[in-house]
Amino acid sequence: MSNSAAARSALPPTVWPARGRHTGPDSEGVIRRILRRRKDSGALDDFAEPPVPDDPARRVFEARWRVGDGTVTVRARLTLVDPQGRQAGREWQLVAEADRPWDEAWPSPAAMFWPDGEEAGDGGEAAWDYLPAVAGVRLRTVNPLPADDKDMRRVLRDAAKDAWCVNLVVHEAMTPDALGRLPLVRQLPPGLAHRVVEHRAAPQQFRAVNWALRDLGAECPRGGAVLLPPDPAPDGYDPQEYAVRSVFLDGSEPAELMAALRRFAALPRPAPRGAEEALADLRDNWTLMTLEEELARERKRVARYAEALEAMTRSRDLYREAAERAGEALAALRDTPAPAVPTVPRPASPFQQLTRAFKGLRAPKESAGPAAMPGDESGKTDR
Repeated sequence: MSNSAAARSALPPTVWPARGRHTGPDSEGVIRRILRRRKDSGALDDFAEPPVPDDPARRVFEARWRVGDGTVTVRARLTLVDPQGRQAGREWQLVAEADRPWDEAWPSPAAMFWPDGEEAGDGGEAAWDYLPAVAGVRLRTVNPLPADDKDMRRVLRDAAKDAWCVNLVVHEAMTPDALGRLPLVRQLPPGLAHRVVEHRAAPQQFRAVNWALRDLGAECPRGGAVLLPPDPAPDGYDPQEYAVRSVFLDGSEPAELMAALRRFAALPRPAPRGAEEALADLRDNWTLMTLEEELARERKRVARYAEALEAMTRSRDLYREAAERAGEALAALRDTPAPAVPTVPRPASPFQQLTRAFKGLRAPKESAGPAAMPGDESGKTDR
């Protein structure tokens, strides 16, 4: 498993992230119609479409609503971006943040921006739940695994890398009837809806699916289900704790599987790639505020400016004090007389020493006459 996400911090429990791809036409128009419909019905307090001057191709939509008997405010921001490669439609990222930790009984934020349930129908408006990372795989429905073993392995590997959603693999012990072919994700609580992808392996694919899951460190029981490990897996993670031995595909609620899904969703996992930036964008560039929220924001801004001004004033005073002390030290240094420096005779140079040696070798000067020796008469002059 890759550990490339190990450096990313976990999202707060108050945050609900999701992403997908809308393959139908006019993604912006679909979102505008749904937001207007939600506001008219009272599901939303308000919505807005703030401009994005730095990137004209992006579109941003904001919505605010209340949950928990109206005591908790949810702020959500959906961003439409251009698709990568040759995929049709528009990719979207959604981050919602509540005033307190998220409750799975609250409505799905995705359903505030996109059509869901009976209102979705089969038209282009409903084609908003495709995964960007895996072609053909969708939320809210059953995704049969490919018949080719290598294609199956690729699909599960690429799906496991997408940390924006939870991947569930179900093996059919026998070919299900009409009720058994219904997606299990439709029984999820609203807070988990639109975050779980259901992959189905046919009865004859039991060996193939476990071969494909081997690289991911997971194993699906026969006639059971398994949740793909997060990437990277947290410390102490045991994939066997998230494998369910029996899943009855008869339309009844799989209580054991739902409990495993809830435990899995509560794991402290690194934020999906791009989710931290989306959350920062939600917090820093939020425009859909009430009058009280605008007043509180301006008060915080004034407080930050006051703190910055106070810090600048302290820095200026410290600089002035340091300059004054330096000036006093320099003046004291100038008033102090310089100490007398003793004269040290300079040693004679080699040339001077050689000259003195030659002077000592000079012959003595000649006298006026030879010196007379005592008792020597020859030294007398004749008269």
